[in-house]
Amino acid sequence: MEEKGFLVVRSQNDTEPIILEGKCLVVCDSTPTAEPTNNALGMSVRSGTGRVAFSAIRNTNHEPSEMSNRTMTIYFDQVLVNVGSHFDPARSIFVAPRKGVYSFSFHVVKVYNRQTIQVSLVLNGWPVISAFAGDQDVTREAATNAGLVTMERGDKAYLKLERGNLMGGWKYSTFSGFLVFPL
Repeated sequence: MEEKGFLVVRSQNDTEPIILEGKCLVVCDSTPTAEPTNNALGMSVRSGTGRVAFSAIRNTNHEPSEMSNRTMTIYFDQVLVNVGSHFDPARSIFVAPRKGVYSFSFHVVKVYNRQTIQVSLVLNGWPVISAFAGDQDVTREAATNAGLVTMERGDKAYLKLERGNLMGGWKYSTFSGFLVFPL
């Protein structure tokens, strides 16, 4: 219904009109859902079936022989969350299911003093975020960091021991990540 050059839209209870001036843009959800939208425009903001999250811990002590001398990948032997099954527990590698912005965090504990460790989040073979623990007088110290990275579908992320030795660390070392939003 149009009155004097304005578009008049009746509200749900049809008592008070909403007058819109100028041009209007209608936004539609291309993947409709029965989920409640809970926002003023009635749009759904969600990742839909693209939910991706993982969290893994080291359930047993680290032993140097458990890490490949070639890759120095840090292995996590207990998965707490693996929504979407994109974290491979056997290789401790996360594989991105789609292009997007991902959040990662890690906390790797060194248990013996007089050593320094450096740990990196590796994306497709290249370190992108690093942390170190190197206080010579502290018995327990953690290399910890977090950050956002853009990943393409099929990109791989894992933790690598760049320097030092990991021994101990029982249930104190963690590696987690999730899809913040797709691109």
